[in-house]
Amino acid sequence: MEKIRVIIADDSDFVRDGMRIILEVDEEFEVIGCASNGKEAIETAESDAPDVFLMDIQMPGMDGIEATKYIVEHQLGRVLILTTFDDHELVQQALSAGAKGYLVKNHTPEHLKQMIKSVYHGTSVMEEDMLEQLAKHIEPASNGFRTEEYSPRELEIVEAVAEGLSNKEIAGKLFIGEGTVKNYITQILAKEQLSHRTALAVYYLTGRKPD
Repeated sequence: MEKIRVIIADDSDFVRDGMRIILEVDEEFEVIGCASNGKEAIETAESDAPDVFLMDIQMPGMDGIEATKYIVEHQLGRVLILTTFDDHELVQQALSAGAKGYLVKNHTPEHLKQMIKSVYHGTSVMEEDMLEQLAKHIEPASNGFRTEEYSPRELEIVEAVAEGLSNKEIAGKLFIGEGTVKNYITQILAKEQLSHRTALAVYYLTGRKPD
């Protein structure tokens, strides 16, 4: 079985060592390097290509946002941003820079591994409460999302998806059938050539389409 190759970038020795131990005891993962800032992570990646970066959002020297921009531009791997707090502005910057997901550090080992697997397989991931916070603070019309291409009902559906609501919850909120919600979402994803609803939420909230 091919292992998922990971680089861990965090300025805390405790955090780096903890995540490394969690991953190294699982045969599905291989930690190919650890770094204390973004620059070190990039240097490691250029000599030994990873699949996924676990990237702290705030580090001295080169932070996670700046490093993510470089990593995405040079196609060095996929980035999963880590942080200890829920600053929606930093989340938006990280996702706009091309991060594939966002994870608060108070995770369980299994949740961490599942998030890495999702990012490795090309799925954008984000904590549901982060979607809600971004939805409250970001105006999509100003960030590149093409609102003019949607009907008022379609925008209501997209906004509800970005809030993290399920199809059933959207149906109840908008007083329409659950099957109708599903059809709308399928059509919207096809229109934007996106594969899943989290990617749609990220695009709506950041103006950037995930790869």
